[in-house]
Formats: sequence, structure tokens, C-alpha cells
Amino acid sequence: MSTHATPRLPDSTRLRELADRLWEAVSAGDEYTTTDLVLRALDDGIDPESVLLDVIAAVQGKVGEEWAANRISVAQEHAATSINERAVAALALHPAARTSPYRGRITVACVDGEWHALPARLVAEVLKLRGWQVDYLGAQVPAPHLISHLHITKADAVALSSSIATRLPTAHAAITACQAVGVPVLVGGAAFGPDGRYARLLGAQAWAPDARTAADRLAQGPLPRPQVDHQQIDDLPHLADQEYTMVARSRDSLVRTVFSVLEDAFPAMRAYDDIQRERTAEDLAHIVEFLATALYLGDEELFTWFISWTAQILQARGVPAQSLPPALDLFARELKDFPRAARTLQRGIDVLTTDHPTAGTPV
Repeated sequence: MSTHATPRLPDSTRLRELADRLWEAVSAGDEYTTTDLVLRALDDGIDPESVLLDVIAAVQGKVGEEWAANRISVAQEHAATSINERAVAALALHPAARTSPYRGRITVACVDGEWHALPARLVAEVLKLRGWQVDYLGAQVPAPHLISHLHITKADAVALSSSIATRLPTAHAAITACQAVGVPVLVGGAAFGPDGRYARLLGAQAWAPDARTAADRLAQGPLPRPQVDHQQIDDLPHLADQEYTMVARSRDSLVRTVFSVLEDAFPAMRAYDDIQRERTAEDLAHIVEFLATALYLGDEELFTWFISWTAQILQARGVPAQSLPPALDLFARELKDFPRAARTLQRGIDVLTTDHPTAGTPV
């Protein structure tokens, strides 16, 4: 009988193998196997932070990629996300993940209207592992409730998460409100851009691309104290032209008008069933929402990225994207008196009808 011990795999290999096994369980909707894999990894001495970020977060990233490629449905994506959330909860209760707070106090929350809570939850759990006292408020936290919480807890900082760029105007209001009561803000999430460009634009004290970087930044020392008299218009003086406000308020009427004209231009739409009509109206509403957000930020590239991404999503689902340029043209006609909006819509048309490269990295 051999007396040699089985060689221990390098941590990176163990993490990759664990992520592969976790993906199999998550994609099969197997919650029990998922949590068992996570707890067994902790029992075997794998670092809890690595399990959170190199395994669970990596699997969640694959969930998003599979949905975008139309290899899983929205329902399957939601089920997988829910299982990953429960895996995080199970990890947080394991003895290996329990750390007594010895740093300051941080509030972690999603901005109002943001339902993608898992990125914020990952940040909260990593900060707990790093010794912070964390108040995790979860998804969709209205700014007044967030500010009330800060008054009670006297937090040293707020970590705000947003995954969808159309929530950035709301995020800006939350950032400014936190700063008005003297609490600095660190932001993160895909909404703020892959390089944090929108975090800087909206006046946040700091930005982090991921949970590890967020924890590292907070460990370096206190965030800069904010100016308590800071106003949103100070960051975005172009908002004085009111284009953002007018487009945002007109969303429903714009969608109804363009939908009606598209039905006349594309007779096949008249045969759409209720679900197809609803999805078309949703697509048009998303166009207006991203247009309004681009106007808010003064960044046309955000809109051109969204239009390119939408075309790719439609194509992955076997839906012809040729109706997008006519829809953008119709919106432009309706908004002909708004020069920034009309110019942004034209750039969207150009991206779809020329060989120009698509705009940047997904936000």
C-alpha cells in the first residue's frame, strides 16, 4: 500500500473546479447541492472570500452570459440568481466566515429602482470578512429611507450599488443626499461604467469595479469628506436645458405614438399576439429610458452602446433588428425640437446602419 499522500491541488485549480461544479448545480436548479458544495469548501479550508468572489460571483457572471446568449430563459436566470443568493446566505452563517467587527461601520445598499441585489450582497459579505460592521439594506432603497438610516447609525461611509445605467439619475440623487448629511459615498456596479466614468461624473467620493477593490479602498483610510452644500446641477450643468426632464416625463406618450406609427409601417405587427405587443412596447420604453439617461449624463456613447447591445440581444433571440432604425427615426421626429435628443438618436441610427464599431464595453 502506498504511503504517499494525495497531492493537494493549487488553490486556483480547486476554485475553478468548484466553480464548474457549482455551475452544474445552479443551472440544474439544485439548491441543496449548491449550498453543500459551498459549505464543504469552507470545511476544507478554502478562504470564504475566494468562495464568494471566485466561485459564486463567477457562476453568477456565467448566468448573465447565458441569458444574453439566449441559452437560458429569464425564469431560469431568476432561479439561478436566487440559488446563488441562498448560497451566499449559507456561507455567511458558516463559522469560517464569522469575523468580529474591529473597523468602522458601513451601509451597503442598492439605489432606488435597482433590483439586482447580489453584487451589493457580495460587497457586504466581503466587508464583514474584512472586519467592518455592515448594515446591508438590500435592493431598491429609496433615498429618504437611506438617509434616515444614516442619521440613526452614524455610518462612516455608504457603498451604493447599481447594475443598470437607467438608474443613474436616481443614483445621483442618492449620492447627493448622502453627501448632504456628511457621509461619503463609494459606488460600484456595472451602471457606473467599466472604468468608473459615471462615478466621477456624478461626484462620488470613490468607485470600485468589484468587491475586493471596494474593501481594499475602504481599508486604505477614510473616504474624503463631502461638501454638504453640493447640488446635482453642480456636476451636470447641461441639465439646465431641461431635455432630460421633458423626455423622461414624455416616455409613455412617446412609446404610444411610435408604436402606433410602427404598426402602420410594418403591417405584420398587427398580427402580433398580446405578449409580442407587450415586448415591443417594453423595447420602445427601454429606448426612451436609455435616451433620457444619456441626456442626463451628457454622454451619447451610453445610448449607442445600448442600441448595439439591443440589436445583439434581438438577433440572439431570432428577432430581426431592422425595425430599430425606423423606431429611432420616429423618436427623432417626435423630439425634433430637442437638439441633444435628436443628435443622440441619429448616432444610434448611424451605429446600426454603418460599419462603425459599436460603442464601448457594456455598462
